[in-house]
Amino acid sequence: MSEENYVENVVRDALTKEIDLVERDPKHLNDDVVKVDFEDVIAEPEGTHSFDGIWKASFTTFTVSKYWFYRLLSALIGIPLSLIWGIYFAILSFIHIWVVVPLIKSYLIEIQCVSRVYSICIHTCCDPLFDAVGKMFSSVRVAFRKEV
Repeated sequence: MSEENYVENVVRDALTKEIDLVERDPKHLNDDVVKVDFEDVIAEPEGTHSFDGIWKASFTTFTVSKYWFYRLLSALIGIPLSLIWGIYFAILSFIHIWVVVPLIKSYLIEIQCVSRVYSICIHTCCDPLFDAVGKMFSSVRVAFRKEV
């Protein structure tokens, strides 16, 4: 009975993965793309400055609205999209495992026969021609002289 529990625990552990709630991009997929701060979007050149209070309010409005709208969109659309992407990658994995790899393997097996026939044809037709051309040009000697 303990062996069954061990196997069940191993299977359950393989299907459930611990999620890191602090480091949410451990492979750094979005380092260059979506790290957008206020300074990356809005900038006032030298000599054209708004009031300091307006600048601070703009910064706060941008930062807070970006933060909360991202959370709202994640809550409303993130779950359905994660379901869609999960289904998509499951289908993609299934097709790769059950269709693409067997097709490639069968193609490689079948092409070996064709390559042997092709090799025989090439050797039969081209080898005598290349041997004859090689013998024809084998007696040619080239000498370079530099004349001043």
